[in-house]
Amino acid sequence: MLRLSFLVLLFALLASCAPRQASGPPAPAWRYYVVVAGDTLYGIAGRYGVSVEAIQQANGLSGTTIHPGMRLRIPPAPATTKGGEYVEVGIASWYGPNFNGKKTASGEIYDMNALTAAHRTLPFGTLVQVTRLDNGASVVVRINDRGPFKKNRIIDLSYAAARQIGLIKSGTALVRIEVVAWSE
Repeated sequence: MLRLSFLVLLFALLASCAPRQASGPPAPAWRYYVVVAGDTLYGIAGRYGVSVEAIQQANGLSGTTIHPGMRLRIPPAPATTKGGEYVEVGIASWYGPNFNGKKTASGEIYDMNALTAAHRTLPFGTLVQVTRLDNGASVVVRINDRGPFKKNRIIDLSYAAARQIGLIKSGTALVRIEVVAWSE
């Protein structure tokens, strides 16, 4: 009996010393990226879905100057939705003269000189800040149409919005969209 009591006590003592499993999902891993010619900090940040500031802080950078061969620590991307916020990173395009004066999916008449955009799912009237990740230019637009209808694109900007972020000539660019105000 004494031996059994000793074994139970020993087992309880050993079990209390065992490492505990962390609850919840594992923390996202940091990544590394080696800069190549033509890279910009904005482009790298957009590729990984993190802010330029997060990369600067992780690497002790005070500016945006990077050089080929630099090895950058890339922090984990933040959650894409939290507390009512909405963030999406992807390719933007624009549409203009061929649609000017025609009815949009919301029933409004499309005005290529207004700061508006088409998105597949965001409610009409939602205000979205669109930031071009390779140059940092941004514009706030109101969602009033559906689209884009080309694969791998997340938003179609009006001509005026595209002009404001320098998208007219290139036609497409990597952007981050963030909801500024949800429609009511």
